Amino acid sequence: MRALLVVNPAATTTSARTRDVLIHALASEMKLEAVTTEYRGHGRDLGRLAAESEDIELVVALGGDGTVNEVVNGLLHHGPDPDRLPLLAVVPGGSTNVFARALGLPNDAVEATGAILDALREKRERTVGLGLAAGTPGTADEAVPSRWFTFNAGLGFDAGVVGRVEQQRERGKRSTHALYLRQMVRQFLDEPNRRHGTITLERDGEEPVTDLVLSIICNTAPWTFLGNRPVYASPKASFDTGLDVLGLSRVSTVSVARYATQLLTSSPEQGPRGKHVVSLHDLSDFTLHSKVPLPLQMDGDHLGLRTSVTFTGVRRALRVIV
Repeated sequence: MRALLVVNPAATTTSARTRDVLIHALASEMKLEAVTTEYRGHGRDLGRLAAESEDIELVVALGGDGTVNEVVNGLLHHGPDPDRLPLLAVVPGGSTNVFARALGLPNDAVEATGAILDALREKRERTVGLGLAAGTPGTADEAVPSRWFTFNAGLGFDAGVVGRVEQQRERGKRSTHALYLRQMVRQFLDEPNRRHGTITLERDGEEPVTDLVLSIICNTAPWTFLGNRPVYASPKASFDTGLDVLGLSRVSTVSVARYATQLLTSSPEQGPRGKHVVSLHDLSDFTLHSKVPLPLQMDGDHLGLRTSVTFTGVRRALRVIV
Protein backbone atom coordinates (compact mmCIF):
# COMPACT_ATOMS: atom_id res chain seq x y z
CA MET A 1 0.00 0.00 0.00
CA ARG A 2 1.28 3.46 -0.90
CA ALA A 3 0.34 6.14 1.62
CA LEU A 4 0.79 9.87 2.12
CA LEU A 5 1.35 11.17 5.65
CA VAL A 6 0.46 14.85 6.12
CA VAL A 7 2.24 16.15 9.22
CA ASN A 8 1.43 19.42 10.94
CA PRO A 9 4.70 20.39 12.69
CA ALA A 10 2.79 22.78 14.95
CA ALA A 11 0.52 20.04 16.34
CA THR A 12 0.20 20.94 20.00
CA THR A 13 0.45 17.50 21.63
CA THR A 14 3.18 15.74 19.63
CA SER A 15 6.90 16.43 19.83
CA ALA A 16 9.33 16.06 16.95
CA ARG A 17 10.63 12.84 18.53
CA THR A 18 7.10 11.42 18.82
CA ARG A 19 6.39 12.29 15.20
CA ASP A 20 9.57 10.47 14.14
CA VAL A 21 8.47 7.37 16.05
CA LEU A 22 5.02 7.48 14.44
CA ILE A 23 6.48 7.90 10.96
CA HIS A 24 8.80 4.93 11.53
CA ALA A 25 5.90 2.77 12.76
CA LEU A 26 3.73 3.61 9.74
CA ALA A 27 6.60 3.22 7.27
CA SER A 28 7.24 -0.31 8.56
CA GLU A 29 3.81 -1.36 7.29
CA MET A 30 3.47 0.55 4.01
CA LYS A 31 5.27 2.56 1.36
CA LEU A 32 5.03 5.92 3.06
CA GLU A 33 5.76 9.46 1.91
CA ALA A 34 5.72 11.96 4.77
CA VAL A 35 5.21 15.66 4.00
CA THR A 36 5.30 18.44 6.57
CA THR A 37 2.85 21.29 6.04
CA GLU A 38 4.49 24.67 5.48
CA TYR A 39 1.58 27.11 5.19
CA ARG A 40 -2.11 27.44 5.90
CA GLY A 41 -4.00 25.43 3.29
CA HIS A 42 -1.02 23.16 2.52
CA GLY A 43 -2.92 20.15 3.89
CA ARG A 44 -5.73 20.87 1.45
CA ASP A 45 -3.29 21.04 -1.45
CA LEU A 46 -1.70 17.74 -0.43
CA GLY A 47 -5.08 16.08 -0.05
CA ARG A 48 -6.08 17.20 -3.53
CA LEU A 49 -2.85 15.84 -5.03
CA ALA A 50 -3.49 12.52 -3.29
CA ALA A 51 -7.05 12.41 -4.65
CA GLU A 52 -5.76 13.05 -8.16
CA SER A 53 -2.99 10.47 -7.84
CA GLU A 54 -3.45 7.05 -9.41
CA ASP A 55 -1.55 5.05 -6.81
CA ILE A 56 -2.04 6.64 -3.35
CA GLU A 57 -4.44 4.40 -1.44
CA LEU A 58 -4.28 6.01 2.00
CA VAL A 59 -3.84 9.52 3.39
CA VAL A 60 -2.89 9.85 7.07
CA ALA A 61 -3.42 13.22 8.74
CA LEU A 62 -1.20 13.84 11.79
CA GLY A 63 -2.42 16.94 13.55
CA GLY A 64 -5.49 18.54 15.07
CA ASP A 65 -8.97 19.02 13.66
CA GLY A 66 -7.79 21.91 11.49
CA THR A 67 -5.26 19.69 9.74
CA VAL A 68 -7.89 17.00 9.22
CA ASN A 69 -10.32 19.55 7.79
CA GLU A 70 -7.75 20.77 5.28
CA VAL A 71 -6.92 17.23 4.14
CA VAL A 72 -10.60 16.33 3.80
CA ASN A 73 -11.30 19.43 1.71
CA GLY A 74 -8.40 18.48 -0.55
CA LEU A 75 -9.58 14.90 -0.93
CA LEU A 76 -13.10 16.08 -1.79
CA HIS A 77 -12.03 18.92 -4.09
CA HIS A 78 -13.70 17.21 -7.04
CA GLY A 79 -16.61 15.92 -4.96
CA PRO A 80 -17.29 12.77 -2.94
CA ASP A 81 -16.52 9.42 -4.54
CA PRO A 82 -15.78 6.93 -1.73
CA ASP A 83 -15.00 4.02 -4.03
CA ARG A 84 -12.35 6.00 -5.92
CA LEU A 85 -10.79 8.28 -3.32
CA PRO A 86 -7.98 7.20 -0.97
CA LEU A 87 -8.86 6.08 2.52
CA LEU A 88 -8.38 8.61 5.33
CA ALA A 89 -6.73 7.84 8.66
CA VAL A 90 -6.32 10.34 11.49
CA VAL A 91 -3.57 10.46 14.12
CA PRO A 92 -4.68 13.00 16.76
CA GLY A 93 -2.13 15.71 17.46
CA GLY A 94 -4.24 18.71 18.47
CA SER A 95 -5.68 19.90 21.76
CA THR A 96 -9.18 18.45 21.27
CA ASN A 97 -9.25 16.03 18.28
CA VAL A 98 -13.03 15.79 18.05
CA PHE A 99 -13.16 13.97 14.70
CA ALA A 100 -10.65 11.28 15.65
CA ARG A 101 -12.30 10.66 19.01
CA ALA A 102 -15.77 10.58 17.46
CA LEU A 103 -14.49 7.79 15.23
CA GLY A 104 -13.54 5.87 18.36
CA LEU A 105 -9.77 6.34 18.09
CA PRO A 106 -7.60 6.83 21.21
CA ASN A 107 -6.70 10.44 21.94
CA ASP A 108 -3.03 9.52 22.36
CA ALA A 109 -1.10 9.73 19.08
CA VAL A 110 0.98 6.60 19.71
CA GLU A 111 -2.01 4.51 20.73
CA ALA A 112 -4.02 5.84 17.79
CA THR A 113 -1.22 4.86 15.39
CA GLY A 114 -1.30 1.35 16.79
CA ALA A 115 -5.09 1.23 16.40
CA ILE A 116 -4.81 2.42 12.79
CA LEU A 117 -2.22 -0.25 11.95
CA ASP A 118 -4.44 -2.91 13.52
CA ALA A 119 -7.42 -1.61 11.53
CA LEU A 120 -5.44 -1.75 8.29
CA ARG A 121 -4.41 -5.35 8.94
CA GLU A 122 -8.01 -6.26 9.74
CA LYS A 123 -9.41 -4.08 6.93
CA ARG A 124 -11.64 -2.10 9.30
CA GLU A 125 -13.13 0.97 7.68
CA ARG A 126 -16.40 2.86 7.49
CA THR A 127 -17.91 5.37 5.11
CA VAL A 128 -18.95 8.57 6.88
CA GLY A 129 -21.24 11.42 5.98
CA LEU A 130 -19.90 14.98 6.05
CA GLY A 131 -21.27 18.51 6.03
CA LEU A 132 -20.89 20.98 3.18
CA ALA A 133 -21.36 24.73 3.59
CA ALA A 134 -21.58 27.30 0.80
CA GLY A 135 -22.56 30.90 0.22
CA THR A 136 -26.27 31.11 -0.60
CA PRO A 137 -27.08 31.91 -4.26
CA GLY A 138 -28.57 35.35 -4.74
CA THR A 139 -26.94 36.81 -1.62
CA ALA A 140 -23.78 38.79 -0.91
CA ASP A 141 -22.09 35.54 0.15
CA GLU A 142 -22.84 33.77 -3.14
CA ALA A 143 -19.20 33.88 -4.28
CA VAL A 144 -17.84 32.34 -1.05
CA PRO A 145 -16.28 28.95 -1.93
CA SER A 146 -17.96 25.85 -0.56
CA ARG A 147 -16.20 24.02 2.26
CA TRP A 148 -16.56 20.61 3.86
CA PHE A 149 -16.62 20.04 7.62
CA THR A 150 -16.23 16.79 9.50
CA PHE A 151 -17.92 17.26 12.88
CA ASN A 152 -19.45 20.71 13.38
CA ALA A 153 -20.01 24.25 12.18
CA GLY A 154 -21.52 27.30 13.78
CA LEU A 155 -22.89 30.71 12.86
CA GLY A 156 -23.08 33.30 15.60
CA PHE A 157 -22.10 32.97 19.25
CA ASP A 158 -19.93 29.84 19.23
CA ALA A 159 -18.10 31.00 16.10
CA GLY A 160 -17.38 34.27 17.88
CA VAL A 161 -15.76 32.31 20.69
CA VAL A 162 -13.62 30.40 18.18
CA GLY A 163 -12.54 33.68 16.61
CA ARG A 164 -11.51 35.10 19.98
CA VAL A 165 -9.50 31.97 20.79
CA GLU A 166 -7.68 32.22 17.45
CA GLN A 167 -6.78 35.84 18.20
CA GLN A 168 -5.33 34.80 21.56
CA ARG A 169 -3.35 31.96 19.96
CA GLU A 170 -1.88 34.40 17.46
CA ARG A 171 -0.64 36.39 20.46
CA GLY A 172 1.17 33.34 21.78
CA LYS A 173 -1.46 31.91 24.14
CA ARG A 174 -1.73 28.11 24.38
CA SER A 175 -4.97 26.47 23.27
CA THR A 176 -6.44 25.23 26.54
CA HIS A 177 -9.94 24.59 27.81
CA ALA A 178 -9.50 27.47 30.28
CA LEU A 179 -8.76 29.78 27.34
CA TYR A 180 -12.00 28.71 25.63
CA LEU A 181 -14.03 29.28 28.79
CA ARG A 182 -12.59 32.77 29.30
CA GLN A 183 -13.33 33.74 25.71
CA MET A 184 -16.85 32.34 26.03
CA VAL A 185 -17.53 34.68 28.94
CA ARG A 186 -16.10 37.64 27.03
CA GLN A 187 -18.14 36.78 23.94
CA PHE A 188 -21.29 36.67 26.05
CA LEU A 189 -20.57 40.04 27.67
CA ASP A 190 -19.92 41.65 24.27
CA GLU A 191 -22.79 39.91 22.42
CA PRO A 192 -25.11 42.71 21.14
CA ASN A 193 -27.89 40.39 19.96
CA ARG A 194 -28.21 37.98 22.87
CA ARG A 195 -31.83 38.94 23.63
CA HIS A 196 -33.04 39.39 20.06
CA GLY A 197 -31.38 36.95 17.69
CA THR A 198 -30.75 37.80 14.05
CA ILE A 199 -30.59 34.28 12.56
CA THR A 200 -33.37 32.62 10.57
CA LEU A 201 -33.25 28.94 9.60
CA GLU A 202 -35.08 28.07 6.38
CA ARG A 203 -35.75 24.64 4.85
CA ASP A 204 -38.09 23.43 2.14
CA GLY A 205 -41.60 22.54 3.21
CA GLU A 206 -41.25 23.87 6.77
CA GLU A 207 -41.96 27.13 8.57
CA PRO A 208 -38.80 29.17 9.12
CA VAL A 209 -37.25 29.24 12.58
CA THR A 210 -36.57 32.87 13.43
CA ASP A 211 -34.68 35.05 15.90
CA LEU A 212 -31.91 32.61 16.79
CA VAL A 213 -28.90 33.96 18.69
CA LEU A 214 -26.85 30.79 18.37
CA SER A 215 -26.81 28.00 15.79
CA ILE A 216 -24.59 24.93 16.09
CA ILE A 217 -24.58 22.43 13.23
CA CYS A 218 -23.48 18.93 14.24
CA ASN A 219 -22.41 16.08 11.99
CA THR A 220 -21.68 13.74 14.89
CA ALA A 221 -21.86 13.47 18.64
CA PRO A 222 -20.13 14.46 20.85
CA TRP A 223 -20.00 18.06 19.64
CA THR A 224 -16.70 18.63 21.45
CA PHE A 225 -14.70 17.51 24.48
CA LEU A 226 -13.62 19.25 27.66
CA GLY A 227 -10.60 17.18 28.57
CA ASN A 228 -11.98 13.66 28.71
CA ARG A 229 -15.58 14.81 29.12
CA PRO A 230 -17.69 14.50 25.95
CA VAL A 231 -20.15 17.34 25.30
CA TYR A 232 -23.36 16.56 23.43
CA ALA A 233 -25.02 19.55 21.79
CA SER A 234 -27.08 17.26 19.52
CA PRO A 235 -27.01 13.73 20.99
CA LYS A 236 -28.69 12.13 17.94
CA ALA A 237 -26.14 13.49 15.45
CA SER A 238 -24.31 10.79 13.53
CA PHE A 239 -21.91 10.22 10.67
CA ASP A 240 -24.65 7.97 9.24
CA THR A 241 -27.42 10.61 9.05
CA GLY A 242 -27.86 14.18 7.85
CA LEU A 243 -27.00 17.26 9.91
CA ASP A 244 -28.42 18.21 13.32
CA VAL A 245 -28.96 21.77 14.54
CA LEU A 246 -28.99 23.19 18.05
CA GLY A 247 -30.33 26.74 18.17
CA LEU A 248 -30.98 29.16 21.02
CA SER A 249 -33.43 32.03 20.64
CA ARG A 250 -32.28 33.85 23.77
CA VAL A 251 -29.01 34.04 25.70
CA SER A 252 -29.36 35.76 29.08
CA THR A 253 -27.14 35.51 32.15
CA VAL A 254 -29.46 32.98 33.74
CA SER A 255 -30.03 30.95 30.57
CA VAL A 256 -26.31 30.79 29.75
CA ALA A 257 -25.62 29.28 33.16
CA ARG A 258 -28.48 26.81 32.67
CA TYR A 259 -27.49 25.75 29.17
CA ALA A 260 -23.81 25.53 30.11
CA THR A 261 -24.74 23.20 32.96
CA GLN A 262 -26.89 21.13 30.61
CA LEU A 263 -24.01 20.84 28.14
CA LEU A 264 -21.56 19.81 30.85
CA THR A 265 -23.97 17.13 32.06
CA SER A 266 -25.17 16.13 28.59
CA SER A 267 -25.18 12.51 27.50
CA PRO A 268 -25.98 10.40 24.43
CA GLU A 269 -29.55 10.35 25.74
CA GLN A 270 -30.09 14.04 26.50
CA GLY A 271 -28.72 17.40 25.44
CA PRO A 272 -29.77 21.03 26.09
CA ARG A 273 -33.51 21.62 26.52
CA GLY A 274 -35.91 24.42 27.38
CA LYS A 275 -38.36 26.85 25.82
CA HIS A 276 -35.63 28.81 24.02
CA VAL A 277 -33.96 25.67 22.62
CA VAL A 278 -34.45 24.56 19.01
CA SER A 279 -33.27 21.02 18.26
CA LEU A 280 -33.53 19.58 14.74
CA HIS A 281 -32.36 16.17 13.59
CA ASP A 282 -31.22 14.62 10.30
CA LEU A 283 -31.51 17.61 7.95
CA SER A 284 -30.36 17.27 4.35
CA ASP A 285 -30.46 20.92 3.25
CA PHE A 286 -31.14 24.19 5.03
CA THR A 287 -30.03 27.82 5.01
CA LEU A 288 -29.12 30.18 7.82
CA HIS A 289 -29.73 33.87 7.13
CA SER A 290 -28.71 36.69 9.44
CA LYS A 291 -29.87 40.30 9.48
CA VAL A 292 -26.29 41.33 10.32
CA PRO A 293 -22.94 39.72 9.44
CA LEU A 294 -22.01 37.05 11.98
CA PRO A 295 -18.88 34.94 12.52
CA LEU A 296 -18.79 31.47 10.95
CA GLN A 297 -16.68 28.52 12.10
CA MET A 298 -16.16 25.02 10.74
CA ASP A 299 -14.35 22.28 12.64
CA GLY A 300 -13.02 24.93 15.00
CA ASP A 301 -11.63 27.19 12.26
CA HIS A 302 -12.87 30.80 12.17
CA LEU A 303 -13.84 31.78 8.62
CA GLY A 304 -14.87 35.41 8.96
CA LEU A 305 -18.29 37.05 8.80
CA ARG A 306 -21.27 35.77 6.82
CA THR A 307 -24.91 36.79 6.37
CA SER A 308 -26.21 33.68 4.58
CA VAL A 309 -24.87 30.11 4.50
CA THR A 310 -26.47 27.03 2.94
CA PHE A 311 -25.68 23.69 4.57
CA THR A 312 -25.95 20.22 3.05
CA GLY A 313 -25.57 16.88 4.77
CA VAL A 314 -23.82 14.51 2.35
CA ARG A 315 -24.11 10.86 3.33
CA ARG A 316 -21.38 8.37 2.47
CA ALA A 317 -18.87 11.00 1.48
CA LEU A 318 -15.53 9.47 2.49
CA ARG A 319 -14.01 6.18 3.68
CA VAL A 320 -12.07 6.33 6.94
CA ILE A 321 -9.96 3.86 8.92
CA VAL A 322 -11.49 2.91 12.25
